[in-house]
Amino acid sequence: MVLRGGDRQGTLLILFDLHVASAWIVIVGNALTGLWALGAHWAPSLRTRALWWFTAAVEVAIFVQVGFGVAMVAGQGRAAAQFHMFYGFVALVTVGIIYSYRQQLERWRFLLYGFGGLFLMGLGLRAVTIGARP
Repeated sequence: MVLRGGDRQGTLLILFDLHVASAWIVIVGNALTGLWALGAHWAPSLRTRALWWFTAAVEVAIFVQVGFGVAMVAGQGRAAAQFHMFYGFVALVTVGIIYSYRQQLERWRFLLYGFGGLFLMGLGLRAVTIGARP
């Protein structure tokens, strides 16, 4: 699909589709990384470098997800439910809090990232249910 300068509606639909698709990447990805990290707390064989790469990828996906939402609201003038936006920004803050406590909670690092990932998944699910309401 080629967009011309005046095809604002087409751009809005593309951003909306990207926002919806990345929401499920964030939700499923954080669920998987949360469960993986919780498993790694009890099973040292799960403590691999891939866990941290996957965790970083799904946490970066949150920033991309929120970026798509901000682009729709600020750049395209699309309306969004207040609590839908609230959950998105809480997810951003949560990533920052998890990251900032990683040194202090080194002994419980896998629990921090495990429960943190599941919490982020819950925020994503809540944002989807709020955003889906008419």
